[in-house]
Amino acid sequence: MPVSGSWATPANMVRVARRAEELGYHEVWTFQRLLYPQGHAMGPVYRSVHDPVVTLAYVAGVTSRIRLGVAVLNMPFFSPALLAKQLASLQAVSGGRLDAGLGLGWQPEEFTASGVPMERRGRRAEEFLQVLRRLWTQETVQHEGEFYRLPPVHQDPRPAAPPPILLGGGAEAALRRAGRLADGWVSASREDPAGLGEKISIVKEAAQAAGRDPGSLRFVTRAVTLVRPSGAPGRKPLSGSFEEIRGDLAALAAQGVTDVFHDLNFDPEIGSPHADPGESMRRAEAALEALAP
Repeated sequence: MPVSGSWATPANMVRVARRAEELGYHEVWTFQRLLYPQGHAMGPVYRSVHDPVVTLAYVAGVTSRIRLGVAVLNMPFFSPALLAKQLASLQAVSGGRLDAGLGLGWQPEEFTASGVPMERRGRRAEEFLQVLRRLWTQETVQHEGEFYRLPPVHQDPRPAAPPPILLGGGAEAALRRAGRLADGWVSASREDPAGLGEKISIVKEAAQAAGRDPGSLRFVTRAVTLVRPSGAPGRKPLSGSFEEIRGDLAALAAQGVTDVFHDLNFDPEIGSPHADPGESMRRAEAALEALAP
Protein backbone atom coordinates (compact mmCIF):
# COMPACT_ATOMS: atom_id res chain seq x y z
CA MET A 1 0.00 0.00 0.00
CA PRO A 2 1.26 3.55 -0.68
CA VAL A 3 1.92 6.13 1.99
CA SER A 4 2.10 9.25 -0.14
CA GLY A 5 -0.30 11.65 -1.83
CA SER A 6 -2.44 14.59 -0.80
CA TRP A 7 -4.41 12.58 1.80
CA ALA A 8 -1.25 11.21 3.46
CA THR A 9 -0.79 13.47 6.48
CA PRO A 10 1.88 12.36 8.98
CA ALA A 11 -0.82 10.93 11.25
CA ASN A 12 -2.37 8.99 8.37
CA MET A 13 1.03 7.69 7.26
CA VAL A 14 1.48 6.14 10.69
CA ARG A 15 -2.08 4.82 10.69
CA VAL A 16 -1.79 3.18 7.27
CA ALA A 17 1.70 1.75 7.79
CA ARG A 18 0.93 0.25 11.19
CA ARG A 19 -2.35 -1.23 10.03
CA ALA A 20 -0.71 -2.67 6.92
CA GLU A 21 1.91 -4.30 9.10
CA GLU A 22 -0.79 -5.75 11.39
CA LEU A 23 -2.68 -7.14 8.38
CA GLY A 24 0.39 -8.95 7.05
CA TYR A 25 1.30 -6.78 4.09
CA HIS A 26 4.85 -7.33 2.92
CA GLU A 27 5.70 -3.73 2.07
CA VAL A 28 4.58 -0.10 1.91
CA TRP A 29 5.66 2.24 -0.87
CA THR A 30 5.99 5.90 -1.65
CA PHE A 31 7.18 7.89 -4.67
CA GLN A 32 9.05 11.05 -5.63
CA ARG A 33 7.90 14.25 -7.27
CA LEU A 34 10.44 17.01 -6.86
CA LEU A 35 8.43 19.80 -8.54
CA TYR A 36 5.04 20.29 -10.15
CA PRO A 37 5.24 22.62 -13.17
CA GLN A 38 2.61 25.32 -13.25
CA GLY A 39 -0.33 24.34 -15.44
CA HIS A 40 0.96 20.82 -16.10
CA ALA A 41 -1.49 18.12 -17.17
CA MET A 42 0.03 15.19 -15.29
CA GLY A 43 -2.68 15.24 -12.66
CA PRO A 44 -3.32 16.66 -9.19
CA VAL A 45 -2.01 13.56 -7.41
CA TYR A 46 1.52 14.77 -8.17
CA ARG A 47 0.91 18.24 -6.74
CA SER A 48 1.37 17.29 -3.08
CA VAL A 49 4.07 14.66 -2.46
CA HIS A 50 6.32 14.39 0.60
CA ASP A 51 10.02 13.70 0.23
CA PRO A 52 10.24 9.90 0.03
CA VAL A 53 13.49 9.39 1.96
CA VAL A 54 12.24 11.45 4.89
CA THR A 55 8.83 9.77 4.70
CA LEU A 56 10.26 6.26 4.81
CA ALA A 57 12.60 7.16 7.68
CA TYR A 58 9.56 8.40 9.60
CA VAL A 59 7.57 5.24 8.81
CA ALA A 60 10.56 3.08 9.75
CA GLY A 61 10.40 4.50 13.27
CA VAL A 62 6.77 3.45 13.82
CA THR A 63 6.96 -0.05 12.29
CA SER A 64 9.15 -3.08 12.87
CA ARG A 65 8.62 -5.69 10.13
CA ILE A 66 7.10 -4.29 6.96
CA ARG A 67 9.48 -3.44 4.10
CA LEU A 68 9.81 0.15 2.90
CA GLY A 69 9.91 0.89 -0.82
CA VAL A 70 10.24 3.93 -3.05
CA ALA A 71 9.21 3.91 -6.70
CA VAL A 72 11.26 5.76 -7.74
CA LEU A 73 14.02 8.17 -6.74
CA ASN A 74 15.36 9.88 -9.85
CA MET A 75 19.14 9.54 -9.88
CA PRO A 76 19.99 12.72 -11.85
CA PHE A 77 18.55 14.89 -9.06
CA PHE A 78 21.17 13.58 -6.57
CA SER A 79 24.90 13.15 -6.43
CA PRO A 80 25.70 9.45 -6.00
CA ALA A 81 27.61 10.23 -2.79
CA LEU A 82 24.61 12.03 -1.25
CA LEU A 83 22.10 9.33 -2.19
CA ALA A 84 24.48 6.56 -1.07
CA LYS A 85 24.69 8.22 2.36
CA GLN A 86 20.94 8.76 2.65
CA LEU A 87 19.98 5.24 1.60
CA ALA A 88 22.67 3.60 3.71
CA SER A 89 21.36 5.51 6.73
CA LEU A 90 17.76 4.59 5.92
CA GLN A 91 18.76 0.94 5.54
CA ALA A 92 20.41 1.11 8.97
CA VAL A 93 17.61 2.85 10.89
CA SER A 94 14.98 0.56 9.33
CA GLY A 95 16.84 -2.61 10.22
CA GLY A 96 17.53 -3.56 6.61
CA ARG A 97 13.99 -3.13 5.29
CA LEU A 98 14.60 -0.77 2.35
CA ASP A 99 13.78 -1.47 -1.31
CA ALA A 100 15.41 1.28 -3.39
CA GLY A 101 13.61 1.96 -6.64
CA LEU A 102 15.70 4.24 -8.87
CA GLY A 103 14.85 5.94 -12.13
CA LEU A 104 16.09 8.41 -14.74
CA GLY A 105 13.46 11.16 -14.46
CA TRP A 106 11.39 12.60 -17.28
CA GLN A 107 10.15 16.05 -16.23
CA PRO A 108 12.24 18.80 -17.93
CA GLU A 109 11.52 21.38 -15.23
CA GLU A 110 12.95 19.08 -12.55
CA PHE A 111 16.17 18.66 -14.54
CA THR A 112 16.42 22.43 -14.99
CA ALA A 113 15.95 23.02 -11.27
CA SER A 114 18.57 20.34 -10.48
CA GLY A 115 21.13 21.81 -12.88
CA VAL A 116 21.44 18.57 -14.85
CA PRO A 117 20.81 18.00 -18.59
CA MET A 118 18.25 15.41 -19.67
CA GLU A 119 20.50 14.17 -22.46
CA ARG A 120 22.41 10.92 -21.98
CA ARG A 121 20.68 10.21 -18.72
CA GLY A 122 20.81 6.46 -19.38
CA ARG A 123 24.62 6.49 -19.47
CA ARG A 124 24.63 8.82 -16.47
CA ALA A 125 22.49 6.31 -14.56
CA GLU A 126 24.86 3.42 -15.25
CA GLU A 127 27.82 5.38 -13.90
CA PHE A 128 25.70 6.54 -10.94
CA LEU A 129 24.90 2.94 -10.02
CA GLN A 130 28.56 1.97 -10.22
CA VAL A 131 29.60 4.74 -7.82
CA LEU A 132 26.64 4.08 -5.50
CA ARG A 133 27.47 0.41 -5.09
CA ARG A 134 31.19 1.06 -4.65
CA LEU A 135 30.45 3.51 -1.83
CA TRP A 136 28.30 0.86 -0.15
CA THR A 137 30.83 -1.96 -0.42
CA GLN A 138 34.41 -0.61 -0.63
CA GLU A 139 36.51 0.89 2.14
CA THR A 140 38.13 3.48 -0.14
CA VAL A 141 36.56 4.74 -3.34
CA GLN A 142 38.15 6.80 -6.10
CA HIS A 143 36.31 7.48 -9.33
CA GLU A 144 37.06 9.45 -12.51
CA GLY A 145 34.14 9.10 -14.88
CA GLU A 146 32.27 10.89 -17.60
CA PHE A 147 29.69 12.33 -15.22
CA TYR A 148 31.04 11.93 -11.68
CA ARG A 149 34.38 12.33 -9.91
CA LEU A 150 35.43 11.21 -6.46
CA PRO A 151 38.85 11.79 -4.93
CA PRO A 152 40.01 8.92 -2.69
CA VAL A 153 37.33 8.89 0.00
CA HIS A 154 35.71 6.82 2.73
CA GLN A 155 31.96 6.82 3.34
CA ASP A 156 31.07 5.13 6.60
CA PRO A 157 29.16 3.45 8.01
CA ARG A 158 28.58 1.24 5.02
CA PRO A 159 25.36 -0.83 5.04
CA ALA A 160 25.74 -4.32 6.46
CA ALA A 161 23.55 -5.48 3.57
CA PRO A 162 23.07 -3.00 0.70
CA PRO A 163 19.41 -2.42 -0.13
CA PRO A 164 18.06 -4.10 -3.27
CA ILE A 165 18.02 -1.77 -6.27
CA LEU A 166 14.99 -1.90 -8.55
CA LEU A 167 15.20 0.16 -11.74
CA GLY A 168 12.24 1.87 -13.35
CA GLY A 169 11.60 2.82 -16.96
CA GLY A 170 9.49 1.27 -19.70
CA ALA A 171 11.65 1.75 -22.82
CA GLU A 172 13.50 -1.31 -24.07
CA ALA A 173 16.89 0.20 -23.17
CA ALA A 174 15.68 0.80 -19.60
CA LEU A 175 14.31 -2.73 -19.32
CA ARG A 176 17.58 -4.23 -20.52
CA ARG A 177 19.49 -2.02 -18.10
CA ALA A 178 17.41 -3.40 -15.26
CA GLY A 179 18.17 -6.95 -16.35
CA ARG A 180 21.90 -6.29 -16.58
CA LEU A 181 22.42 -4.19 -13.47
CA ALA A 182 19.57 -4.29 -10.96
CA ASP A 183 17.87 -6.61 -8.50
CA GLY A 184 14.62 -6.16 -10.39
CA TRP A 185 12.29 -3.80 -12.24
CA VAL A 186 9.49 -1.56 -10.99
CA SER A 187 6.78 -0.46 -13.41
CA ALA A 188 5.44 3.07 -13.70
CA SER A 189 1.85 3.93 -12.82
CA ARG A 190 1.06 4.49 -16.51
CA GLU A 191 2.00 0.95 -17.56
CA ASP A 192 -0.80 -1.17 -18.98
CA PRO A 193 -1.16 -4.14 -16.57
CA ALA A 194 -2.04 -6.41 -19.49
CA GLY A 195 1.36 -5.82 -21.12
CA LEU A 196 3.66 -6.35 -18.16
CA GLY A 197 4.56 -9.92 -19.12
CA GLU A 198 6.23 -8.77 -22.34
CA LYS A 199 8.36 -6.22 -20.52
CA ILE A 200 9.28 -8.69 -17.80
CA SER A 201 10.47 -11.06 -20.51
CA ILE A 202 12.82 -8.39 -21.88
CA VAL A 203 14.31 -7.82 -18.42
CA LYS A 204 14.82 -11.55 -17.94
CA GLU A 205 16.42 -11.96 -21.40
CA ALA A 206 18.89 -9.17 -20.59
CA ALA A 207 19.72 -10.77 -17.24
CA GLN A 208 20.32 -14.13 -18.91
CA ALA A 209 22.57 -12.54 -21.55
CA ALA A 210 24.60 -10.86 -18.78
CA GLY A 211 25.16 -14.20 -17.05
CA ARG A 212 22.73 -13.45 -14.23
CA ASP A 213 19.93 -15.59 -12.83
CA PRO A 214 16.59 -14.18 -14.08
CA GLY A 215 14.79 -16.14 -11.37
CA SER A 216 16.44 -14.03 -8.67
CA LEU A 217 14.90 -10.79 -9.91
CA ARG A 218 11.85 -9.05 -8.48
CA PHE A 219 9.16 -7.44 -10.62
CA VAL A 220 7.19 -4.78 -8.80
CA THR A 221 4.00 -3.30 -10.21
CA ARG A 222 2.70 0.08 -9.14
CA ALA A 223 -0.97 -0.83 -9.46
CA VAL A 224 -3.33 2.09 -9.97
CA THR A 225 -6.30 0.70 -8.05
CA LEU A 226 -9.84 2.05 -8.43
CA VAL A 227 -12.50 0.48 -6.17
CA ARG A 228 -15.86 0.71 -7.91
CA PRO A 229 -19.10 -1.33 -8.24
CA SER A 230 -18.64 -4.68 -9.94
CA GLY A 231 -19.61 -5.56 -13.49
CA ALA A 232 -18.81 -2.24 -15.17
CA PRO A 233 -18.75 -2.48 -18.99
CA GLY A 234 -15.20 -2.35 -20.34
CA ARG A 235 -13.73 -2.69 -16.87
CA LYS A 236 -9.98 -2.03 -16.79
CA PRO A 237 -7.62 -4.26 -14.82
CA LEU A 238 -7.32 -3.32 -11.12
CA SER A 239 -10.62 -1.48 -11.12
CA GLY A 240 -14.01 -2.65 -9.91
CA SER A 241 -15.01 -4.64 -6.86
CA PHE A 242 -12.55 -6.10 -4.40
CA GLU A 243 -13.26 -9.54 -5.80
CA GLU A 244 -12.53 -8.39 -9.36
CA ILE A 245 -9.33 -6.69 -8.27
CA ARG A 246 -8.16 -9.84 -6.49
CA GLY A 247 -8.70 -11.76 -9.72
CA ASP A 248 -6.55 -9.23 -11.54
CA LEU A 249 -3.75 -9.84 -9.03
CA ALA A 250 -3.70 -13.51 -9.98
CA ALA A 251 -3.41 -12.51 -13.65
CA LEU A 252 -0.44 -10.27 -12.84
CA ALA A 253 1.30 -13.10 -11.00
CA ALA A 254 0.82 -15.29 -14.08
CA GLN A 255 2.73 -12.69 -16.12
CA GLY A 256 5.70 -12.89 -13.75
CA VAL A 257 4.91 -10.02 -11.37
CA THR A 258 6.34 -10.78 -7.93
CA ASP A 259 5.16 -7.70 -5.97
CA VAL A 260 2.12 -5.47 -6.35
CA PHE A 261 1.44 -2.29 -4.45
CA HIS A 262 -1.98 -0.71 -4.61
CA ASP A 263 -1.69 2.96 -5.44
CA LEU A 264 -4.94 4.60 -4.41
CA ASN A 265 -3.71 8.13 -5.01
CA PHE A 266 -4.90 8.13 -8.62
CA ASP A 267 -8.48 7.54 -7.51
CA PRO A 268 -10.01 11.04 -7.65
CA GLU A 269 -12.26 10.10 -4.73
CA ILE A 270 -9.13 9.55 -2.62
CA GLY A 271 -6.09 11.30 -4.10
CA SER A 272 -7.62 14.49 -5.43
CA PRO A 273 -6.78 17.62 -3.40
CA HIS A 274 -10.49 18.40 -3.61
CA ALA A 275 -11.57 15.12 -1.98
CA ASP A 276 -12.74 15.17 1.61
CA PRO A 277 -9.76 14.04 3.75
CA GLY A 278 -11.88 12.05 6.18
CA GLU A 279 -13.75 10.22 3.41
CA SER A 280 -10.49 9.63 1.53
CA MET A 281 -8.99 7.96 4.58
CA ARG A 282 -12.12 5.90 5.15
CA ARG A 283 -12.01 4.57 1.59
CA ALA A 284 -8.28 3.90 1.82
CA GLU A 285 -8.68 1.91 5.04
CA ALA A 286 -11.54 -0.11 3.54
CA ALA A 287 -9.28 -1.08 0.63
CA LEU A 288 -6.42 -1.83 3.03
CA GLU A 289 -8.61 -4.28 4.92
CA ALA A 290 -10.31 -5.87 1.90
CA LEU A 291 -7.14 -6.43 -0.15
CA ALA A 292 -4.99 -7.71 2.72
CA PRO A 293 -2.96 -10.84 1.92
